[in-house]
Formats: sequence, structure tokens, C-alpha cells
Amino acid sequence: MNRHSLSAFPITRKWPPKHPDRLQLYSLPTPNGVKVSIFLEETGLPYEVHRVSFDSQDQLSPEFVSLNPNNKIPAIIDPQGPGGEPLPLFESGAILLYLADKTGKLLAREGAPRYRTIQWLMFQMGGVGPFFGQVGFFHKFAGKDYEDKRPRDRYVAEAKRLLAVIDSQLAEQQWVAGADYTIADIAIFPWVNNLVGFYGARELVHFDEFAHVQRALDAFLARPAVARGLKIPPPP
Repeated sequence: MNRHSLSAFPITRKWPPKHPDRLQLYSLPTPNGVKVSIFLEETGLPYEVHRVSFDSQDQLSPEFVSLNPNNKIPAIIDPQGPGGEPLPLFESGAILLYLADKTGKLLAREGAPRYRTIQWLMFQMGGVGPFFGQVGFFHKFAGKDYEDKRPRDRYVAEAKRLLAVIDSQLAEQQWVAGADYTIADIAIFPWVNNLVGFYGARELVHFDEFAHVQRALDAFLARPAVARGLKIPPPP
């Protein structure tokens, strides 16, 4: 594989690959972004990371939108995609599924364990991410100045309900989808960590009531690959 094989992708003109034979990751250390960097650190799949700066609105550039028309991070190009052809891909959940199948790691290849993991991945994408993100907006960012607190309270109530669902699941097993650590955990726990950390919403959502979530979050954060992945890409 050589540089020319990726030259058909306009994004490589803005972020030229130094290692075109490696998976190209376009990201930031946000809860969605670190899902992919944590997976890559856990599995050891070679990759090259490119920082998509929100400060300079890189995500709105024509080059980035050519890869992800939804202008959100993360996105990837795998130069060794299916059939040996480069594969561009966006949406963190889709990327996790693809990489898990590519490497044969952190997702069962078949049977009930596979679909149990996928259901919890979808739970994160449809519930945890959107609602925890809204709590962050209304508690930490511009929404905190809104006089009407009903929108904030609605999202806080749903965040608490979702935490209770996770807590109940973790009361019976070590990780969200069962005994094994999977892409479901990689999807969910960066959002939990962000909720109680960066968003500063621990007291707001009564997080101390969810002891099983705290136990699993601590175990997640103690993993060396997680510690590395949470800081990728590093600041410029």
C-alpha cells in the first residue's frame, strides 16, 4: 500500500498521511472520539491519528465533510479495507463494529453474546450519548444560563434513568454485556466519565447512588489502553 492509494480521498490533502499503510483516524478526545482510540489502543491495530480542531472548525472543512457529510468526529479511512480496498467510515458505533470484526476482538463473532453486545452499543448510541450530552449542554455550557430549568431537568431525569438501567445490569455481571469487556463498555464508559468529570454533573444526577456503575467505571479507567486512548489525539 502506498500514498497514492489514499490520494483519491480529499481529506488526505488537508491531513497528509505519514504512514499511509496504517488506519487513518480523524478525531478529538471527546466521548465519541475516544471510543475509537481506546479500541485501537486495546487491540494494537496500527493507526495514524489526525487532530480535527473544533477551534478552527476543521470539521466543517470541505476535506472533512468529504469523508463525513455529517461533519462529526470520529471518522476513519482503513487502507486495508474489505477486499484490500480503502474503506472510509464515519459514526463511532459503526467504526467500533467494523474494527471489532476486522480484528476479531472485543465482540463475539457469532451467537447470542454478539447480539447482546450490539444491543448495548445501540443503547449507548440512542440514549446515553444524546441525553448525557444534553445534560452537559444545560449544566456546563450555554444552556446553564437559561432561566427555565425544565429542559435541563428533563435531560437530567433521563440520564438518571439510563444510569439506573446500567447499574441494574452491572449488579449481575462484571461488564455491561456480560463477563467479558467489549465494545459496549468502550462505547458507554467514556460518556459516563464525561458526565461526572468534564460536565461536573455527579451531584446533579445523584451518581453516588449507582455503586455498580462507579465500580465498572473505575475498572474501565484503570485499563492502560483506556488511559492512553482518553488522551488521543494529544493537544497540538
